[in-house]
Amino acid sequence: MRISWRLLEVGPLAPPPRGAHAACCVDDKFIVIHGGIGLYGSRLGDTWLLDLSNGLRSSSWHQIGNTWPLPPPRSGHSLTWIGGTRMVLFGGRGSEFEVLNDVWLFDISDHYPKWKELKYDLSSALGEMPFPRVGHSAILVLGGRVLVYGGEDSQRRRKDDFWILDIPALLQYESGSKKMTKRMWKKLRIDDQCPNYRSFHGACVDSSGCCVYILGGMVDGFVHPAEALGLRFDGQLYQVELVLHL
Repeated sequence: MRISWRLLEVGPLAPPPRGAHAACCVDDKFIVIHGGIGLYGSRLGDTWLLDLSNGLRSSSWHQIGNTWPLPPPRSGHSLTWIGGTRMVLFGGRGSEFEVLNDVWLFDISDHYPKWKELKYDLSSALGEMPFPRVGHSAILVLGGRVLVYGGEDSQRRRKDDFWILDIPALLQYESGSKKMTKRMWKKLRIDDQCPNYRSFHGACVDSSGCCVYILGGMVDGFVHPAEALGLRFDGQLYQVELVLHL
């Protein structure tokens, strides 16, 4: 096996430099990025699409117009492709350093990309939805569900919980007028040893959608602009096998 890297030339138009943004691939046709932290520390709320439909050599970036409604600027959030032309955005840290747990659906179909916030019915969802978080992972697993793991809250307390966002129920909601209820979220029970509390880790899933791999992340300490010696990072690789009864 041979693995090689190369820098892609995608034309003069490109997203401004950033970090802690969210990104996902849409089939093999597009790469979508949203938000992050810009050069001067401000949270970004822009959305960019890299068109791969004509191959890498002729790919080009397009900025999605700011058509209301839009997710507020944020960083450390997740953007997960759920099939077709749709993606789900979750959580992150906002411009006022608040930590979020809102859910947005992004659809790029019909050459008219649009965002839609999926609002909770708090009377029925209370206690059945994940706490606000940043630096979590969110991946599509078996059954067409999004698995959210870990992250940290507004007090920088790291999480080790697993949540399932029910995409079929979410899309059923999206076609109607009701708010999201507790059926949209389900907290998973862990029978065996769970990975340590962590944030800003990496996660991916195999082709079966049953085995999730979690690597690295911050497991102790606090981020400080001038001093990172207090941070502790994890280099362990975990496999999480999913047996979902949904």
